[in-house]
Amino acid sequence: MPKYLAPHAKAEWKRIMPQLISRQIITRADLAGVENYCAMIGTIRQIEEERAAAGGAIDIKLFGVLNRATQTARQLAAEYGLTPTSRARIGAANTDTDDDDNPLAVR
Repeated sequence: MPKYLAPHAKAEWKRIMPQLISRQIITRADLAGVENYCAMIGTIRQIEEERAAAGGAIDIKLFGVLNRATQTARQLAAEYGLTPTSRARIGAANTDTDDDDNPLAVR
C-alpha cells in the first residue's frame, strides 16, 4: 500500500485488495488505478466527515470536488469489478470475500 494515502484511502485499500487478488482481477500494471480509486474514496469520506462536523452544511466548492471524486471512484470501481454490475459482467458475482463485515449481510 502506498504510504502517501490518507487514512480512509488506506482503509479502502485494505478492504478491496484481498478481493482483487483472490479474484485475480489485477496485475502490477493496475496498481496506479487502484491507488487512484482508493484516493478518491478517501477524498469522499474526508469531505463527508468535514460536512458532518460542520453540522451538515454543504459547501458549494466542496460539493463540486465530492461530485467529481464520486464519479471518478465509480468509474474506477467498475474497471476493477467492484460494483455488482461489473462483477456480474466478469462472472465474479458470487464471491466469498465480498464485504464479510457488511452489517446488512447483503450478498
